[in-house]
Amino acid sequence: MSKWILMPDSFKGTMSSLEVCEAMRRALLRHVPDAEVISIPVADGGEGSVEAFLTAMGGRRVEVPCTGPDLQPVTGFYGLLPDGRTAVVEMAAAAGLPLMEGRLCAEGATTYGVGELILAAIQNGARRIILGLGGSATNDGGCGCAAALGVRFLDSSGTAYVPVGGTLDHLDRIDLSCRSPLLEGVELVAMCDVDNPLCGPHGASAVFGPQKGADDAAVARLDRNLHHLAAVIRRDIGQDILELPGAGAAGGMGGGAVAFLGCRLQMGIETVLDTIGFDTLLPGTTAILTGEGRIDGQSLRGKVVIGIARRARAAGVPVIAVVGDVAPGAKAAYQEGVTAIVSTNRRAVPWEIARQTAREDLAAALEDLFRLYDAFHPGRDI
Repeated sequence: MSKWILMPDSFKGTMSSLEVCEAMRRALLRHVPDAEVISIPVADGGEGSVEAFLTAMGGRRVEVPCTGPDLQPVTGFYGLLPDGRTAVVEMAAAAGLPLMEGRLCAEGATTYGVGELILAAIQNGARRIILGLGGSATNDGGCGCAAALGVRFLDSSGTAYVPVGGTLDHLDRIDLSCRSPLLEGVELVAMCDVDNPLCGPHGASAVFGPQKGADDAAVARLDRNLHHLAAVIRRDIGQDILELPGAGAAGGMGGGAVAFLGCRLQMGIETVLDTIGFDTLLPGTTAILTGEGRIDGQSLRGKVVIGIARRARAAGVPVIAVVGDVAPGAKAAYQEGVTAIVSTNRRAVPWEIARQTAREDLAAALEDLFRLYDAFHPGRDI
């Protein structure tokens, strides 16, 4: 009996990792009905990360009343994994773009609810927090989250307030002395799939601000404000996050999580692989099916396909990447352990058109893939 690991990322804008995983499973069992199948939909830190972890590992979803990005009450949630000590918190559950309901305001949105989710998970026994940085509507440098966990932000008059992106320039001093003692001994790991610095042309505001409702003038203000935040952090906390790779993730939440909470930034796929014990699954594996919406030169910077391939290569396990689009630079993936790349874009059409038939195209590509597998395994019907 053959053993297969199915471990795709989502195809952004078309299919979740759960949907892709199920399509792979159906195609595989149609052609290899006696296969042992291990399905692990991959969480990338954005919306759906909690569900992906719970599907892959078990555990339960815990709902928590908290503050939304627009300061309105929402019902957030986190995932508590089976060990009872590991919780998965996704920013999108308390500070996500959909929660703004079209009223995007990067200068006014807060991460306060994210801190409330972290606190609730710790109060429920979690000693390790996996924080997904993705899908946020915020640009507050993680100050709201830190404030919910007891960090005090003071203006020039000594008055404490909760900064948002548009008021970071009022910040005069940061006081960590009242940070919640519940954080002591808790490991915080942030799933961070970008290496953007905090500020500048590749920083949080310039790259991600427009999708959060910031026009050019707002982007400039937000960038200046985050630069000011970094200066105060350097003076009061003694950490320089300005050029820290990943500090610009989620509106500066990456940098804030490091400075205020002692969080460790890690590529999302590495967090997933470590948490599920990926290396222990590899012995005896026939092949790994992975995939994502697009594979290109950027994929080498730690995206899902490459992260899996690097680990699998060390164990001698073939990796087949099923992707929506194969872009320039994709061939470099072969040097990282990818055995073959299969595109679902069979008609070579733009994404706006391809997304309309994404599910059908994925099914057709998988059918072709397993027909080829059948051809090299005599005795199976094609």
